[in-house]
Amino acid sequence: MQTYILKMKHKAGYVNIIGNPNVGKSTLMNAFVGERLSIITSKAQTTRHRILGIVNGEDFQILFSDTPGIIKPAYELQESMMGFVKSAFEDADILIYMVEIGEKELKDEKFFNKIKHSKIPVLLLINKIDKSSQEEVEEKLLYWKEKVPNAEVTLISALENFNVQGVFNRIVELLPESPPFYPKDQLTDKPERFFINEAIREKILMHYKKEIPYSVEIETEEFFESEKIIKIRSVIMVERETQKGIIIGHKGAALKRVGIEARKDLEKFFDKKIHLELYVKVNKNWRSDKRQLRRFGYND
Repeated sequence: MQTYILKMKHKAGYVNIIGNPNVGKSTLMNAFVGERLSIITSKAQTTRHRILGIVNGEDFQILFSDTPGIIKPAYELQESMMGFVKSAFEDADILIYMVEIGEKELKDEKFFNKIKHSKIPVLLLINKIDKSSQEEVEEKLLYWKEKVPNAEVTLISALENFNVQGVFNRIVELLPESPPFYPKDQLTDKPERFFINEAIREKILMHYKKEIPYSVEIETEEFFESEKIIKIRSVIMVERETQKGIIIGHKGAALKRVGIEARKDLEKFFDKKIHLELYVKVNKNWRSDKRQLRRFGYND
């Protein structure tokens, strides 16, 4: 008598999260992945890159992509950010279109039309329902079902972790059959220096006002890891001399605060003691310079 062993089929695919700025895309991505890969602040354009978070199960691999909030670009950096969103449409196996209570549609009509005519599964997630009344939630549910009839519309609160597991389970069901794209122990496609830069940039977004956070780019020049400590040297680049003075602050106090807070986050992330040195340099008009943007990982 022959014995047959049924081999479970493996599923894998790209699940790309898109939406307007500040709808909670990064919070959802971090909730799915179980790690703080995407930085989160209340300011628009916090996410500048397309960040991959990999979730592995025995018979599946999900490649979540957090993308910049959709805007109408005003300069080269923003053009590049929207390029990351465009690429998210091109390679998605499942699209997550995230909205929040109170918003109507995407700020870019072309992207909105792509969602409405998508041939792949679209999960439309209405986020932040904990901040709204039952009546408004029901009204928005009907509104979005009519507006994007090809989508499965679901209510969630990424921050409160409401219905996140339900959405995750549905994603696993919808994944196409495929071998894994990455090794099963890999968490992201980004190098360590990327997360250092993002941790520093998050603190600048939190503590500085007006144009300052949007004029800043971080470059980690040195990263030395030993058994007990990681030594890091990073440069904060600004566009003007006046911005340099604001970043440093009176007697270096503002820069010191950024360094202390970023170091604490990085110690949690790497689970190791961190020695962080920060410097500030002027790099004129880097946001409009294609060569500079390529160097910082944009326009790839």
